Amino acid sequence: MTVTSNMASTANLKAEKRRYRNRCIKRHWQLYIIFFFPLLSVIIFSYLPLYGVQIAFKNYVVTDGIWGSAWVGFDHFINFFTSHHFGRVMRNTVGISVYSLIAGFPIPILFAILINECRSIRFKKTVQMVSYAPHFISTVVMVSMIIMFLNPRSGIVGRGLAMITGQMVDYMASAQHFWHIFVWTGIWQSMGFSAVIYIAALAGVDPSLHEAAKVDGASKLQKIWHIDLPSIAPTIVILLILSFGSIVAVGFERVFLMQNQLNMSHSDVIATFVFRMGLEQAQFSFSAAVGLFNSLINAVMLVIVNQIARRLGETSLW
Repeated sequence: MTVTSNMASTANLKAEKRRYRNRCIKRHWQLYIIFFFPLLSVIIFSYLPLYGVQIAFKNYVVTDGIWGSAWVGFDHFINFFTSHHFGRVMRNTVGISVYSLIAGFPIPILFAILINECRSIRFKKTVQMVSYAPHFISTVVMVSMIIMFLNPRSGIVGRGLAMITGQMVDYMASAQHFWHIFVWTGIWQSMGFSAVIYIAALAGVDPSLHEAAKVDGASKLQKIWHIDLPSIAPTIVILLILSFGSIVAVGFERVFLMQNQLNMSHSDVIATFVFRMGLEQAQFSFSAAVGLFNSLINAVMLVIVNQIARRLGETSLW
């Protein structure tokens, strides 16, 4: 009797859960429809293509198809690790990423704090609009502007630097200047847009904390250090974790457009190397292996940094 009653209660519980779920679906069917299409998009464009990752472990031939191509295991990964391109590509990719992170991550935070401390609403809105407008400039237009500005003969920046240094330098053809040009033009383009998140976080700081600090005689710098920064620390940690998750994922478009044979030694990154091997030389399996290696490194870095953040503080992605 006890077993039978337990089975009956379990069946009743499952039936009640099923009826409750059906009631929720009928009551909120509009939300489920709205949720369905983004979920379908993620499945189609993010998960279904994972089927093709197996070509990284095969000698892929177009006529044979994915299933008909022969397995080669980790041969393509070994070829990449032992090739003469590996050192240059990894040095440029990691170097540009770390340089961008160190130079570019704190600047939106400082910019957001300066905007937050501004008391003129009109001036604040004007600066915000002017600062995040470059984010909406297309990559092709942005690179064209960089090339024109740095032209040593007709560019305003190139001619100005030539007058200051006394040397006419073609900076776009100079390999040792590529990292600086790429990183600082990227910071200029994304600084204002990246600061929007921090400005929104600063807007949520309790004004009574500033009032109490003002009564205690705290300076503006002390209020920023002891109130503003701790208040937006969770936002900073989350964005820092996400930034580490793309530590070897340098954007392809801007690097490719700024790249030429004269600066190749400092501009060739994993993304451009995959493009050159995969599309120009039709080494599909080899380029897939390099791209998979890039993705795995990003995933591992994301997990490691998230674990460190969770151990040191209470903020993490999961």
